[in-house]
This record gives sequence, C-alpha cells and structure tokens, in this order.
Amino acid sequence: MIRLFLFNILLSLNCFSQMPDTDIWLVDIIKKDGKYTCKNPLNITNKNGYDNQPSFSNDDKGIYFVSVKEPNQTEIFFYSIKNKTTTPLRQTRESEYSPTQTIDAKFITSVVVLADSSQQLFNYDVTNILAPEAISKNAINTDSVGYFTWLSKDTILYYKLTEPHSLRAWDLKTNKDAWICNNPTRAFKKIKNTQQFIYGIKDSTSVQFRIYNPTLKESKFFTSYPSLNEDFIWNNELGLIKSENADLLRYNEQTKTWDLLFSFSNLGIKKITRFNFDSKNKRLTFVSNL
Repeated sequence: MIRLFLFNILLSLNCFSQMPDTDIWLVDIIKKDGKYTCKNPLNITNKNGYDNQPSFSNDDKGIYFVSVKEPNQTEIFFYSIKNKTTTPLRQTRESEYSPTQTIDAKFITSVVVLADSSQQLFNYDVTNILAPEAISKNAINTDSVGYFTWLSKDTILYYKLTEPHSLRAWDLKTNKDAWICNNPTRAFKKIKNTQQFIYGIKDSTSVQFRIYNPTLKESKFFTSYPSLNEDFIWNNELGLIKSENADLLRYNEQTKTWDLLFSFSNLGIKKITRFNFDSKNKRLTFVSNL
C-alpha cells in the first residue's frame, strides 16, 4: 500500500508531532566584481512549527509556502515581499505541499494528501475563483506523488513514493509515464530553457548528480558529493548549487570543485534544506531546520 512508503514530511499528518520545526528566511543578494554576498536576512515566518517548501512567484513579488496553522493540517500561504505580509491562498480540508506556480502563472500546483492517504497533484486557481483540479486523476498510477517540477506546460517530472522510490516523467498530452531512475533525491531541476534536467541518485554515502536529455533519452554523469543531503537547485547563472549544513556550495565546472557560495552559520542556522533564488538572482529564500 502507498501509505506504507510515505516520507515523514509528507505523511497525511497523522504523525504531526514528527514534523520538523522549520523557519523560512529571505535574503538580498548583491553581485559585485563577480562575487556574491548576502545582506538583510529576514525570518519571514519566525514562529514555532512547520513552515516549509518556499518558491518564488513568477513575477518575483512574493513567496508561496506551506505552513501548519491547525492541528493535522497544512495550507498554502503567500508572502508579499513588498508589504511583508502573509495571507492564505485558500482553506481546504486536505493538506498541501510544495506549492509551485505554473508556467502560465494561472495556477499553483501542489502535492495534496487526500483522505485515503493517496497523494496527487492539484492545480489551485490563483484568483480563488475556480475549484481545485486534480491534474493527475486521469494518469496511470500517479496517486503517490512525493515531489515534482514542471519541465514544460505538458510535462511533469515527479518523485513516485511506491517501493522502490523512483523518478518519472509524465507527459500530460499522451498520458505516458516514463521511468528515469530508482533511489532518486527529492530534488530535481530543469536546466535553463531546455527539456534537460539534473537529478541525483543516492547510494549509501553519497549523491551522484546526472543530467538527462529527454530528446536523446540519455543520462550523463555530471558530478558527485560525499553526503546524502538531497537539496539542490540548478541556477541558470551559477549552475549546480547544493546545501550542506548551514552553507550553500556551488559546483565549479572548470575546476571540478565545490566552492562555498554563502554561509549562514552567523545567523544561528545549523541546517539548510530547501532553497530557491528568484529569477534575477536578487533574492534567496531558504528553509532552516531548527
């Protein structure tokens, strides 16, 4: 049964007490003489409890994230960067995770935990006029979605939670569901304005990063790191960036080394999990596990 394999942070919240205590931070990024620094760190949640999975809106004016406001319930919220205010997207009976604005900016796609503990992808209208739509309801065996990213308006890359955990690509037009790998990391990211994406495969002690070309149906080794930390992004300007403890590390393709990009240990942060840059690399948001 699917419910036997759900991750601890994507449970249907029957194990609410096990959810980590997390905060979401926002910092400004300054680029000068080819170097990057951060300033104006702000804890935008700053409370006890679970606040997680931030993503910038397409216009970079705010951040979508999930928060536990009621026992056994997560909801999607929006933080306005200009006004420094937080408002709920809508109230539902289900728990939502990983809110991400669609490419056309009309919807927020989210993993939703239903009453039967299945996990499907839903689209939520940003204007709150249309009813939520289960976009994975007609797909084959996609009732166990853990994480996802849009590769295009018609293709979703997603993490399937059935055993063994796998990374798969789902074509919405043809309803074809293609296997990519087993034992993937929970992070996988599109590379620039292409159909290629970077993903990770975990072994017992490290993560191997690979780049997949859907056109050629070819996967190539990119690099690796001796840690099982699963959180990374692909930045169109900086390339592969991963978190490790309180640091963000950038992979230098020329020197084949991992270089320190930012460290946030001075803020009392011990572990960074999810993080995102806005589209112009002017701001960074990240999750601090307390």
